[in-house]
Amino acid sequence: MTTPSASHATGIAADWLGAVGLRPTRQRVALARLLVGDGQHRHVTAESLFARARAQGERVSLATVYNTLKAFCEAGLLQEITVDGSKSHFDTNTHDHPHFYWEDENRLTDAPAEQLEIARLPAAPEGAEIASVDVVIRLRRKRRA
Repeated sequence: MTTPSASHATGIAADWLGAVGLRPTRQRVALARLLVGDGQHRHVTAESLFARARAQGERVSLATVYNTLKAFCEAGLLQEITVDGSKSHFDTNTHDHPHFYWEDENRLTDAPAEQLEIARLPAAPEGAEIASVDVVIRLRRKRRA
């Protein structure tokens, strides 16, 4: 597989933003290029995206990364997965699917959706409807005896 050129990756990023009507500011395009410029899905935290952006010479603050990720989520471009109520990961694959959370590494990966079976959900309380079901399966490395 070849790596897309910078201009091709920028085009993919701008198209991704344009598809939902987000204005393609320099910082949005730079972060979008890191998220989807190669056409692959990925899971990131704000901190990991910030570090990657800075390593590639992008001038962006951590606050801007947080704000941009929030805007991308609100536009439907990203799915936010919250772990432990405070650790947010962001997934470029917005289709419903389960995740593995690797506790020892603070890392999120996709779990095989075809192996997941949910037989029944509880009824939603009066006046409410189920919007989605998030499945995060926590993993840790086995300890050697």
